[in-house]
Amino acid sequence: MEQQVVIAGGGPVGLWLAAELRLSGVSVTVVEERVDIDQRSKALTIHPRTIEILASRGAHKPFLAEGLPIPGGHFAMLDDRLDFRALETPFPYTLALPQARTEELLEEHALALGVTIVRGHRVTGFSEHAESVTVHVEGLDESYELQAAFIIGCDGSRSTVRTAAGIDFVGTPSTVLGWLGDVTLDRPPHPGFSTFGPRGGVMVAPLPGGQYRVVGVSPDSLTTEWPGDLTLEELRAKTVAITGEDFGMRNPVWLSRFGNATRLAAQYRRGRVLLAGDAAHQHFPAGGVGMNVGIQDAHNLGWKLASTLRGWGPDHLLDTYHAERHPIGAQLIEHSRAQTALMTGFTPEGIDLRSLFSKMLATQPALNKALSERLTALAVSYPAPDRSAHSLTGSHAPDLAFTGSEKRLFSRLRPDSYLLLDLTAGALACRTRPGLAVHTATLDRPPAAWASVRATVVRPDGHVAWAGSDEDDTVLSAAVDRALAATHRTAAR
Repeated sequence: MEQQVVIAGGGPVGLWLAAELRLSGVSVTVVEERVDIDQRSKALTIHPRTIEILASRGAHKPFLAEGLPIPGGHFAMLDDRLDFRALETPFPYTLALPQARTEELLEEHALALGVTIVRGHRVTGFSEHAESVTVHVEGLDESYELQAAFIIGCDGSRSTVRTAAGIDFVGTPSTVLGWLGDVTLDRPPHPGFSTFGPRGGVMVAPLPGGQYRVVGVSPDSLTTEWPGDLTLEELRAKTVAITGEDFGMRNPVWLSRFGNATRLAAQYRRGRVLLAGDAAHQHFPAGGVGMNVGIQDAHNLGWKLASTLRGWGPDHLLDTYHAERHPIGAQLIEHSRAQTALMTGFTPEGIDLRSLFSKMLATQPALNKALSERLTALAVSYPAPDRSAHSLTGSHAPDLAFTGSEKRLFSRLRPDSYLLLDLTAGALACRTRPGLAVHTATLDRPPAAWASVRATVVRPDGHVAWAGSDEDDTVLSAAVDRALAATHRTAAR
C-alpha cells in the first residue's frame, strides 16, 4: 500500500506527529536510523502545554503516573525560580521524565494506532514530483524507495531532509560549551540544587535509578575550540571549583558537552517537504524547551496535513504551518540566547545583572508569570485573520468545564475535526460536514475572558479559530457560517 506520509526520524517529535496523522486515518511510515531508543536522555522536562497536548488525545496518564511533578522551573539558572503554580492550566508543573522513557511511551502510543516504524534504516534523500515524493531509504541489507504524498523531516539539527530540500538553516555557530554528566552521587545536594558565581554555575537534578544529572557552565565554556570529550575527572574538577565539593560523584553513564549553535530553518514547508523539531530550529538547551517546542510543532502540523490529505481542509491551510510556527521558532531562539547571556555572565557586571533580574522575578509576580507562560508555551497565540476578530482568536483554549458533564474540553478535542461549541442552549441551527464536531452546552464557571462567549470554533490542536459573543442569534448564526467557510473546503475534492 502506498504510504501517504513518510517521516524521517523516530524521536518524540516524529512519533507524536505520526500518531496524530494515524488518528485522522492517514497511513504513516516512520524511518528511524537508530536500532534502539537512545538511553542517553537529552531532554528531561515535559512542560505544561505539552501535557495539555497529550491530554487532548487521552495520552497523558502514563506520563503523569511516571513523571515527577515539579511546580516551577529555572530561567538562566537564576537563584529565584519561576513559579508555575499560578498558571492557568490543569497541569501547573513540569514533569521530570527522561527522554528515553518519553520516547518509549510515545512509541507505544503510535504503534497502538497502527503507525509503521522502521528502525535501523535511514532516509538518504528524495525525489519530488507534482503529486508525490519518492523517498530513498538505506536499510540494513539493501536500499529501497517509498512512495508518499509528503515527507517530513523530524531528523534533528543535521537533517538530511532539510539539506536535500535545499532549505537554508540560518544562524550563528557555537561560542559556548556547556557540560553534563549522568552519575551516581553518594552525597547528593538538596532537591532543586543550583548555584552560580564567578567560577561558573551548576545544577543537579535527580534521575531514575538513583542517578543524578550534573550540568553546568564555567568561564572556560566560552570557547569556539573543541577541548575533547568530557571525562569524569574534568566533571569532578569543575563541580568542585564551583560548589566546593563533588557530592561523592562516581560511575558515570553519560558524559557530554553541548553548544549554543543557534539556527532557524528559512522555511518550514517547501512543496511536499515539511520540517519539525530540531530539523527546524537549533538552540542552547536552556529551560528544557527543545523537545516541547518540537512536539508542539508536530501538534500544529498533524491535523493540517491530515485534513489536506483527507480533502476537507482548504488549499491554503498547510501554508499556515510555517506562518504560525516559524515565529515561535524565532521566539525560542530569542529567549534561549537571552538565557545563554545570563548563564555566561561571570564578570562582576554579569553577576549584578543576574542578581537584579532574579530579585525582580521574586518580587514581581506579573513578571514571573509572564516568563513562566512564555517558557511553558501557554502564552502561544497565533495571529487572528483580521482586526475585527474576537480577542480569543488564536489563543489556546483552556480545559473548559461544562455544566452537568464530567467531560471537559480537552477530552472533546479530536485531531480529525474542528469543534463547534454552541453555548446558546441550542439556539444555533445544527451543522454537519466533514471535519466538524458539534457540542451544545453551557460553561461551568468560565474564565473571565470566556464569560460572554456564545459560540466558538476550536481547532483540532486546541487553538481558537473563531469566537462570537453577539446576543442576536441570527447574527451569531451567520457569523458561525462565515467562520466555517474559512476553516473548511467548500466542496470535497
